[in-house]
Amino acid sequence: MAGAGNEQRSGRTPRCIPCLAEYNEPDEDAGCCERLKYAFMCPPHGKVAMWISKIVAAAAIWGTFWAILGDEALPGGNFFSILVLIYACVIAAAIVELTPFPPLLGMLLVGFCLRNVPKIDVGRDIDKSWASTLRTIALVVILIRAGSGLDPNALKKVKWMALRLAFFPCVVEAAVDAVIAHFLLDFPWMWAFVMGFVFSAVSPAVVVPSMIGVQEKGLGVDEGIPTLLIAACSVNDVIAISGFGIVLGMSFSNANLIYNIFHGPLELVIGVAFGVFAGLLFWFIPNKNSKNLLMYRFIMVTAFGLLATFGFRVGGFPGAGALGTLIMAFVAGIGWRRRGWTSTDYPIKAVLAKCWKVFQPLLFGLIGNAVSIENLQSGDIGIGVGMLFIGLAARLAVTFLSSFGMDFNLKEKLFITISWLPKATVQAAIGPVALDTARQENASEDVIAIATSILTFAVLSILITAPLGAAGIGLTAPILLKKSTRVDVDDDIEALESKESKKDDHQLNGVNNPAFQNSQSDVSVSEVITTKF
Repeated sequence: MAGAGNEQRSGRTPRCIPCLAEYNEPDEDAGCCERLKYAFMCPPHGKVAMWISKIVAAAAIWGTFWAILGDEALPGGNFFSILVLIYACVIAAAIVELTPFPPLLGMLLVGFCLRNVPKIDVGRDIDKSWASTLRTIALVVILIRAGSGLDPNALKKVKWMALRLAFFPCVVEAAVDAVIAHFLLDFPWMWAFVMGFVFSAVSPAVVVPSMIGVQEKGLGVDEGIPTLLIAACSVNDVIAISGFGIVLGMSFSNANLIYNIFHGPLELVIGVAFGVFAGLLFWFIPNKNSKNLLMYRFIMVTAFGLLATFGFRVGGFPGAGALGTLIMAFVAGIGWRRRGWTSTDYPIKAVLAKCWKVFQPLLFGLIGNAVSIENLQSGDIGIGVGMLFIGLAARLAVTFLSSFGMDFNLKEKLFITISWLPKATVQAAIGPVALDTARQENASEDVIAIATSILTFAVLSILITAPLGAAGIGLTAPILLKKSTRVDVDDDIEALESKESKKDDHQLNGVNNPAFQNSQSDVSVSEVITTKF
């Protein structure tokens, strides 16, 4: 030791230096081999240190599960399969990030492979009830994140646009698919519309995080496009799920027709009422001067979101839960900004972003894992694929036409149209419901065969449209949308007002905040707009 110290004091190189990163930093013009060698020097640093940390954490988590659960954490067990899925999705996302495609595409493909590729099909061991529950929890996290980040001023201006985008494409696609199913597959009209409404929902699990990513990059925010699509996505799913529930109930003789007809509107009212009530409650509870305010607000908004989503499902109003959670987070966010937090100091946003990093691989991995090739080996697959694309063509055409009158340019209308392509979450959730209901009602073999075909086509829609939609949004957003360069609130409000009417030249009074000038590249326009409150 003394010799080594003398060597350092005398300016000579210690014998251990070749493996120490501190003494071997590469030059700016160093080649790839030299940089790669430096990356693996001690102590661990950079991305190598990050991945070593993840591997050690994975091993520790698995060891904890094994110590508590025993065989469930070993190969063939439920928890082992979930952990493999999570970390495989994380690795796949890191690889896909090196390409122009969005990371969720890699997660979807990994989830699909871990269920359907022989020898590595550990996804088959995941319990279906656990998969459904975890998907729902992940969906609650992204809905809370999306709702709290919605721009109230922008939403106020695009509410009618959102309703148009939610209603017309959904109903037209359901009707087109129903006609094809009735005449080509010989489905009864009621069951034809059951399948039509299964197809007609867009996926919030794909659209919402994609729009958040678009918003964070400052793309299309001046025109209010991310806010418009997030709001319309939730309403679209409520319409599709409500239509599905109505026609499915009418398909069985013991269904209450009056109840089924009013079930959809009632679901909308319940979701909105719960969201507004819970959001207003969080304005005052916990008190804004409480210690650990962030922790309590996060716990309460998450707990109420989970309660709404799971509770309304038990009560027979599954669409109300998602809508209520989104509205609750939106209303709560308005109050929090008025009562202390600002758009530049909005700490719950960072907490939700970290939670999403954990649940994102779970959500998309489990969606991909829900697609089984076995379900694709029966039924009229060719007709199903044709029906899917014809319905999508009608949907996209109506979506494009619905965007007229909103004063978007052609590129923006094309992006809105592409964003209405992906299907995943709702199809994975309600695709098996028709078959389960038919079995519970002791339906005939013909009805069970129809319900099985509906499940098969739902799987097809996920397999085809989720990757296409995710890739389409990620690749076209930088090309079709304008990048925001403004931080003035008045300009953003004026841009949104022009979508509804160019006759109103009144400008709102904005807030001049020097902080915005210093952090323009780090703060999204949606945050700046909400500073108005």
